[in-house]
Amino acid sequence: MSSPKFRDMSAGSRTIVLVELFLFAGALLLTVYLNSLFEYVPDVSPSLQTLGIYSLVFALIVQLSSLALGLYNSKLRESLRGVARRLLVSVATGFFIAALINPFYGENSLPIDILAFAAFLSLVLGCAFRYITLKLDFFGFNKRKILVIGAGERASIIEKRMRRDVDRQGFHVHGFIVMEGDTEEGGIVNENRIEFDGSLVNYALEHEIDEIVVASDERRNNLPVDDLFACKIRGIEITEILDFIERETGQIAVNLIYPSWVIYSNGFASANHLRNTLDWIFNASMAFCLLLVTWPVMLITSILIKLDEGLKAPIFYLQERVGLDGQAFNIIKFRSMRVDAEKDGAQMAQLNDDRTTTIGKFIRKYRVDELPQIYNVIRGDMGFVGPRPERPEFVQKLIKNIPYYNERHNVKPGLTGWAQLKYPYGSTENDSLEKLKYDLYYIKHRSFLLDLLILIRTVEIVLFGKGR
Repeated sequence: MSSPKFRDMSAGSRTIVLVELFLFAGALLLTVYLNSLFEYVPDVSPSLQTLGIYSLVFALIVQLSSLALGLYNSKLRESLRGVARRLLVSVATGFFIAALINPFYGENSLPIDILAFAAFLSLVLGCAFRYITLKLDFFGFNKRKILVIGAGERASIIEKRMRRDVDRQGFHVHGFIVMEGDTEEGGIVNENRIEFDGSLVNYALEHEIDEIVVASDERRNNLPVDDLFACKIRGIEITEILDFIERETGQIAVNLIYPSWVIYSNGFASANHLRNTLDWIFNASMAFCLLLVTWPVMLITSILIKLDEGLKAPIFYLQERVGLDGQAFNIIKFRSMRVDAEKDGAQMAQLNDDRTTTIGKFIRKYRVDELPQIYNVIRGDMGFVGPRPERPEFVQKLIKNIPYYNERHNVKPGLTGWAQLKYPYGSTENDSLEKLKYDLYYIKHRSFLLDLLILIRTVEIVLFGKGR
């Protein structure tokens, strides 16, 4: 292990190599020790010296496989699932090679059962160790060092929107390079501003930069394209500021979008034709199952509304909303506001709205008022997950004032959505802009797994009364 490659590794990588050497070797030693206690495989008694050599060889084989799969690369940016897959291949390779050379140990060879259990234990210990390193970031494997090109208005969104440590769990900002044409007003104030005329490639390599984020305000004949290309081929990731924000915050910065980004991105229209075809079947089936479970809750809610406001008070209310492709439909909900709540015209719902009835406050907190929309789902007007549908009166105004607002109508609206999880009730145009950033992110990345995540988070909100 004293090869040049090992010497060239970062301190964090070398530490992981040594720790895992003891883990993998220890897995085999522990397996043999447990067998000596419980004797689940008989007649296993290699000499202590042979066992030490065997465990060391086994560990080195697994580690060579890990090295080949990039598990000791300090620039590895994999999720725990990705790391576990690589570890599985490494351990399986180690087990296969160890089984091949096992007969050469003669009378000191180990039964295949022992090797298999040692390999399994190595996988468990390796995954547990990698989980700890990823979550606690002991060795810096989970944080990228980024360098931002630009220190003006576009770059300042990192300083303004990602100030807290929790917002920067995946990266560390080395600094912001001041570029010609950057807007001074509204630019970087408190972060490290870098001014230099040297080689970007040399600077990035010298400071071990993992990623360069392009965020300059003026790009025409202003970007060091040759240097960026040289950085790219040396393994430094180059990311556009919009893509960086999208990846790190789970939203699309609508106010920074320019036409070429939309043209070269995968757009907002769904290209999953199979999903679109099966969408109604999936949602209608879920809606029917939910109806079977929640009908007692809906019955009790209907009775409570009558008791709260009198027998003549309506239980439901219908309201026109804008759905897929801008088509209007009537949404049905339990009435949570007074009958005369809109005597002065249409108004957006607000936090702690004084128009809400006594029972209405409760059913809104636990999202019970949304249950009648199961009917809308069965009809095909809505899905379970998607942007919340807005009223035509508000939509017409928002389309005029907020760029790309109409893109949220590329998918069916939903009972719950990404924006509802990430942003509270909004009653202003600025709130609608912030929610649109999350809606567009959902539309661009919508998948079964993302829908499942949103549904699970929604159940958590309902059960613990975190509704807004």
